[in-house]
Amino acid sequence: MQESILPQTETHERVNASPPPRIVVGITNAQTCLVLTGRLRALREAGFRVTLVSSPGTLLEGRGRDEGVETVAVPMERKIALLRDSVALVRLWRFLREAHPDVVEFSTPKAGLLGLLAATLARVPRRVYLLRGLKLETASGIKREILRIAEQLTVACAHTVLCNSASLRRRAMELGIGPAAKLQVLGAGSSVGVDVERFYPERTDVRERLGLPVDGQVIGFVGRLTRDKGVPELLDAFEGILQKRPETYLMLVGWFDAAEDALDRSLRNRILIHRRIVCTGFVSDPAPYYGAMDLLILPTLREGFPNAVLEASASGIPVITTLSTGARDAVVPNVTGLLVPAGCTGAIVEAAERLLGDQNLRLRMGDAGRAWVTARFADRDVLGRNTRFYTNLLMPQDAMDSALRSQ
Repeated sequence: MQESILPQTETHERVNASPPPRIVVGITNAQTCLVLTGRLRALREAGFRVTLVSSPGTLLEGRGRDEGVETVAVPMERKIALLRDSVALVRLWRFLREAHPDVVEFSTPKAGLLGLLAATLARVPRRVYLLRGLKLETASGIKREILRIAEQLTVACAHTVLCNSASLRRRAMELGIGPAAKLQVLGAGSSVGVDVERFYPERTDVRERLGLPVDGQVIGFVGRLTRDKGVPELLDAFEGILQKRPETYLMLVGWFDAAEDALDRSLRNRILIHRRIVCTGFVSDPAPYYGAMDLLILPTLREGFPNAVLEASASGIPVITTLSTGARDAVVPNVTGLLVPAGCTGAIVEAAERLLGDQNLRLRMGDAGRAWVTARFADRDVLGRNTRFYTNLLMPQDAMDSALRSQ
């Protein structure tokens, strides 16, 4: 008899009359738990029994404790690994067959593909794919085609695809990932929104702790230190900025991620030995670090919807990001920040010089950014739309169609 991989908290006891509806939320790597803050708790508080599935890791265990939900560890590789992928698919299928969830939501490329294939085989009645971004946008050749086919298969297995932003939905349609009728955006986008009480304008002691001058100018970056986040372009742009403003600092709030788009050794060394660059490594709470910035730059090549940009705006910090998918939705151009072409170092330098040289402009954009994020992306509103969406999925079809139209 095969060993069950149901959560350790599972028991044979059942609620007498009507057990709570069960939703399984799946991601590939435990580090994606960082963008689930509040989302799982909101579903639990809305009456769902929530189980989080990902590869094993302390972040998985910690998120389960923090959100008050069950967790299941299923090893999954982010890169293509046919044998291990097959094993993960079987494990996911076994779990879903035993758990009998009412709804599944899988996101990230590998968990999306394997999880929704497994959910289809297990005949889960409501299957949702949360599209957080399109990895294929920065791929080329045969790899790009493989990723496109994988996305198409994932979408085919889902009943609904929730896109993280309007531009991501448009891009998915342009690439033939799925039909317009299946691709949806809730509200203005974002999967968790921003806790505007946690992220707010304030000066912190971060500069003192990191040895940065209190009265100097600091450019910030928050996120994984990878090629797809535009870190090589940011480093080149920073050298151009230093030529005009030699006293400027660059604060990188993030870690060297061992993903397929990882920085090579020379770029990592360049960061670590640079006299004007401070790299914090992984931080569990980025909120205080925004208070140490004069502006945020996210020169990303692809996104779903960048949380860092919304967090910076909520913190009253002007932002510079790119016209790439997802990122363009996170800025009101020339109001909350500036948009530049992806991969264009010169445009980053020009935009940074404009903001660093005009304190009043920075203040206006910071104020406008906080007001915009508070009005459109406060976490209570974003998470409320999300829980209503899943509650509506449990309705009879006619009622559900009417409710979805009102989202």
